[in-house]
Amino acid sequence: MKSRIQQLNNWLDSLRDKRYIQRINLTSLVLWNLFIIITVTLLLGTTFVGAAGAGYFVSLVEGEPEYTEAQMKEEVYNYEETSEVYFANDVYLGELPSILERREVELENVSNYVQAALISTEDEYFYEHNGIVPKAIMRATFQEFVDTGMQTGGSTLTQQIVKNQMLSSEVSFDRKAREMMIAMRLENYLDKDDILEAYLNIVPFGRNAGGTQIAGIQAAANGIFDVEASELNLPQSAFIAGIPQNPFSYTPFDGNGDLKEDLTAGLSRMNTVLYRMVDAGMITVEEYEEARDYDIVSDFTDSAPRNSFERYPYITNELERRAIPILRDYFLEKDGVDLSEYESEERESIRSDYYARAETQLRLGGYRIHSTINKDIYDAMEEAVENGNLFGPNSNDGSSSKSVPLCKIMKRGPFALLVVVTLKEESFNLATQARRSVGSTVKPLMPFASAMERGIVQPGVVVPDVPTNYRGGGTFSNFGGGYAGIPSVRDTITNSRNTPSVRTLWELPEEETYDELLQLGYRPQEDHLLQSYALGAFTATVEQNTNALSTLATGGTRNHSYMIDRIETHTGDVIYEHESEQTEVFSPQTAYLAIDMMRDVVSSGTASRIPGLTNFGGDWAGKTGTSQDTYDYWFVGMNPKVSFGVWLGYSEHRSLQGDYAPRNQRLWATLMNAAVEADSDAVLSDDRFSQPDGIVRQSICGISGLLPSQACYDAGLVNTDLFNSAHLPSEYDDSLSGTRYVTISGQSYLAYDDTPSEFTDTGFSVNSTFFSGVDISNYLPESLSGNLVPERDAPVVDGNPSEVTGVSSSGGTISWAQHGAGDIVGYRIYTASGEHVASVKGNTTTSYSGVSSGQSYYVAAVDTLGRQSGASSVTETEPDEPIEEEEPPESDLPEEDAPSEGDNGNDEDTEPPEETPPNGDDGDDEPTEPEPEPEPDDPPTTDT
Repeated sequence: MKSRIQQLNNWLDSLRDKRYIQRINLTSLVLWNLFIIITVTLLLGTTFVGAAGAGYFVSLVEGEPEYTEAQMKEEVYNYEETSEVYFANDVYLGELPSILERREVELENVSNYVQAALISTEDEYFYEHNGIVPKAIMRATFQEFVDTGMQTGGSTLTQQIVKNQMLSSEVSFDRKAREMMIAMRLENYLDKDDILEAYLNIVPFGRNAGGTQIAGIQAAANGIFDVEASELNLPQSAFIAGIPQNPFSYTPFDGNGDLKEDLTAGLSRMNTVLYRMVDAGMITVEEYEEARDYDIVSDFTDSAPRNSFERYPYITNELERRAIPILRDYFLEKDGVDLSEYESEERESIRSDYYARAETQLRLGGYRIHSTINKDIYDAMEEAVENGNLFGPNSNDGSSSKSVPLCKIMKRGPFALLVVVTLKEESFNLATQARRSVGSTVKPLMPFASAMERGIVQPGVVVPDVPTNYRGGGTFSNFGGGYAGIPSVRDTITNSRNTPSVRTLWELPEEETYDELLQLGYRPQEDHLLQSYALGAFTATVEQNTNALSTLATGGTRNHSYMIDRIETHTGDVIYEHESEQTEVFSPQTAYLAIDMMRDVVSSGTASRIPGLTNFGGDWAGKTGTSQDTYDYWFVGMNPKVSFGVWLGYSEHRSLQGDYAPRNQRLWATLMNAAVEADSDAVLSDDRFSQPDGIVRQSICGISGLLPSQACYDAGLVNTDLFNSAHLPSEYDDSLSGTRYVTISGQSYLAYDDTPSEFTDTGFSVNSTFFSGVDISNYLPESLSGNLVPERDAPVVDGNPSEVTGVSSSGGTISWAQHGAGDIVGYRIYTASGEHVASVKGNTTTSYSGVSSGQSYYVAAVDTLGRQSGASSVTETEPDEPIEEEEPPESDLPEEDAPSEGDNGNDEDTEPPEETPPNGDDGDDEPTEPEPEPEPDDPPTTDT
């Protein structure tokens, strides 16, 4: 210290010898005292300023929360990373669209050139400081103040991490003070390599070749040079390391992903980075010169990183739509928020806030979304559609029909879906969001599965198919018109008949049946059961409808569909994994009976084209559907492993002109052929639908579902079909009985005791509750139409019938006018003397042939009670013309004495046999009188 003071005295003495010092005539003592005063003043000022600055710094950071080590690491490593989506079996699909693309990478997988370039440029004292570098801060402040051309920056890498991950981006002394304090604290928790790795994953690097903003060295290497971070060479590393100081200016791509015309700024920055690397001894001069002369522009990629939305827009949107609520619930649970503790309005506000948070985090949180969608099947179906000419403009305005196929894997309930449209509608998924009328596809479920579950019907039971109106008004009919009369439930499903479906629904309990629709996953617009629901007059998505029908293929238990198998963080932690959810709707017996009838739909019913269009076999069942005005065409087919549903229609709700059922079935078959070719193990099954215990084959009387009586056998109404043993009948049918009936104007009625038997036929009467007031005889097959009679009495008109009019004759035929009374069962023909000649059955037959010529006749009408009208006017038939006998020519007469060769059969003189009496008499008695004809029940009379 003394030597320092002596040196200072010598320096003061030398100053005294200077001319300008001598002029002011100051002694060394005075100079010393002056120096002491100035020094003390400066020290005091510096101390005061330092103390004031320290106090101010303390005031700025006062109240700043003290992060624990775990909290700091969580904040630092909470990167905004691009999320990824996967097909089934962890097959990579692509990245979710995001305003920022980032992919995490470990330090060991980053080029050493990049590490050296960033440290040389951004933090040359990185391995020496404890979070901040005061002189670097002062230097940066000075460079900013004097506006030098080269600015080195005052923040360390540690400070930049704090700024990006833990603080806001505001410019203030307050934020800067907090940044410095947290940076020093962070250096105590993380080693240098951890800090460098975090920085390399956080820092922004401009835009990639797709125009997307990128952050992190891995996304930068991929998006700018199309290489991995570990593969970056020296000039590439220098270029990328220069970008973070000013990403907007130095990035080579614009917002559209096009290479900028002027790259001067970025190239100049690269040279600056190279210069600092050689200046810091990180590279040699030779490496510097070689890198400086490198053609970096030729390395810029023209290939944007794969975006899942560009290749698979519908899958991407659908997975995002389903993942957001999952993340919302995850964040609510993680934060310990119980929504049930809040009032309705506040609860919805919180839910909305968390939904927005989940939406943001899904794109920027680096999540890995693993779906259940089979890539091979999906790609094969898309290719089949593109090459299959399955769609096309069918309307005058050129608009095209659209199809939405959806495939459900039965074992676990996941979906492999496909949406095919001619027009791009990426924001709206027709398979999972569009609600369309389900049409007849619902019939196997409701009403028939619901009715079989309760023992109301079974496959062999008959339900009338006759003109029917809705109760309370409103009409409907079968698709294509026509009625089958008395089809079984099996036939009704096979040929998709409407009126038996509505009639069956009438027998169901309303509330319970509506609840079953909800359990199946349907969400009808009304909150109660409507009659039209039996015809599918409610809407559902393709997903809902396919999933509901698959309930039958899984034994009556609905396996809730899902498309997201699990969601992982960027570190591989599973935050969500699907848990199977099941709802028992029908018994296994009911489900199997429905499936067995749906087999007939495919083999011989409305979907019978399918077997001839497919390239595979197996046990298949299915159901077609068409909505009113042909807006929608459906087919849902299933085997023991998969269910596959296809909807065909226009998105804007318009009619499909013509019959699109064949096209829709061809579409289904084409897509399934492609799926089988792509992955037959996932689609086909060697097994058949398993028949559960309790299924038996039983013969029943089809009308009542009871054990068949002899009358039922005689009527040909015995059906033998599968039955749920829990609902086997124990009583014999009593709905049929032998009876006499009459036919009036084509309608059959029960005959009265007084109805003359000559005007009746023998048939079978049916309980009136079965026909519900409709004459089913008009809709019966010919084999039954004349024998099956509804249980209704024939009409009766007061008084005896009036006389028949319009009687005339022509040749051997008598004709008359049809009687106007509604209870006439036939007519009787009499001679003028009152002799009964014949009876004519039925009121509409108005002629009789076979009367004798030259005779007079009249006609009488007979009603249902056997009452007969008075005689009509008499008509006389024309007499026959006499026939003249011609004499044979004289030459043809035999000679008197010359017997013929054939006399007596021989040539001997024998006596001829005695003559045989005419009419078979023995020749002893008079000819017998002919037997009289039976008299009619009521002799003809003219009295009233």
